[in-house]
Amino acid sequence: MQKIRSGPLAALLLGSILTPALAQAADSNAIRASALQDDVAWDITEGLTTEVGPRPAGTPQEALARDWSVAKLKALGFSNVRAEPYKMPVWQRVRDEAHIVSPFPQNLVVAALGNSGSTPEAGIEGEIVYFPTIADLLAAPDGSLKGKIAFVSHEMKAAQDGSGYGYYGAARRQGPSVAAKKGAIAILVKSIGTDHHRIAHTGVQMWADGVTPIPAVALSVPDAEQLARVAARGKPVRIHLTAVSKRLKDQPSGNVIAEIPGSDPKAGLVVAACHLDSWDQGTGAIDDASGCGIIAAAALQVAKAGQPRRTIRVLFAGAEEVGGDGGRAYFAAHGKEPHALVAESDFGADKVWRVDFTLPTGHDALAGRIAQGLAPLGIVPSKDKAHGGSDIEPLVKAGVPVIDLQQDGTRYFDIHHTPDDTLDKVDLIQLRQNVAAWAVTLEAVANAPESMGVN
Repeated sequence: MQKIRSGPLAALLLGSILTPALAQAADSNAIRASALQDDVAWDITEGLTTEVGPRPAGTPQEALARDWSVAKLKALGFSNVRAEPYKMPVWQRVRDEAHIVSPFPQNLVVAALGNSGSTPEAGIEGEIVYFPTIADLLAAPDGSLKGKIAFVSHEMKAAQDGSGYGYYGAARRQGPSVAAKKGAIAILVKSIGTDHHRIAHTGVQMWADGVTPIPAVALSVPDAEQLARVAARGKPVRIHLTAVSKRLKDQPSGNVIAEIPGSDPKAGLVVAACHLDSWDQGTGAIDDASGCGIIAAAALQVAKAGQPRRTIRVLFAGAEEVGGDGGRAYFAAHGKEPHALVAESDFGADKVWRVDFTLPTGHDALAGRIAQGLAPLGIVPSKDKAHGGSDIEPLVKAGVPVIDLQQDGTRYFDIHHTPDDTLDKVDLIQLRQNVAAWAVTLEAVANAPESMGVN
């Protein structure tokens, strides 16, 4: 057999005899290696957090972030870059303060929850009723909290998959409505977080139908534990709480969209999503500037390898933190377009360790190719179904296939929704691993010969 010499001709000959599976592996190897040297994701994350900073939904800062993103994505070479506006109601924090009046006077570190009712400027004062869990609050008799301030705790622990957030987060999401129904004048909730820093974790909560909002604030974890110890002394505990906020109607928000055009318009869109807004306390580095950096950088890595079959659409959604307004607006505008697959990056910037699939029947081979391409990055496939995130939830509910690239969440809830959500928490090496995982996945899906259910 004649020996094939190295060089361009040898590479061409080798490419011509590779099986499709080997060719796919070769593409994954090249994209993965390039992405592990990527600087775009860091550039976007650093730029958003430095040049814009906090980006609360429906505010001028979020509008600045949209303008910044449109300019950046155009400069990076994306096509069809535009902002798509919509309007929404906005809740704004003004001033949060709390202290124990008696029996042991001392200050408490608090942050109002999104959609909190407002106290008067002078604040309010009341006796607390302590509930170790949301279940204890639910069990309290109707009317038993009249004139009182509810205090609800929990025991959330760190987990790689962040699974405690859904369960323990009920104290924040449902606790205020439950307390209001039982007559409370306000509620204090132990921060839904896993750190022991003296900073409070904010986050949105929605009032149940017919409930009049009351002031609802989160306590830092150390302060919640301190207040529990004070309550355990058996003496009445009085709190003075100031949580002034305001509400605005019909404020401008919007999504930012950019594309890597595909060669086959009939093959459907591959949507990679993140969210552009953040809470007001930090600069939104892990939640979710890094996610926007990851998906944009990954799409560009695919483009560097050649025009994909399917168009890759990058969605920087607005107003995710306050209830997913951007995802709903995207679905209203684009839900009838053919979508081949959706995925979202919104769980920080630490390494991807697992991949979940919800694909059409008969697409096991595609899942296998993706898993093979991800394996060198230390990522394993699971048997769990993918569910996506808030910004793609309407599309997933409509039946669009979805892939979840699950990030390591062990430290995520130490930082989530706090003043500590800043750029220094993003690790460049792990950020690049995310870009590589996303690039391998997007390339495989965008070039897959399978129909993905698109007619």
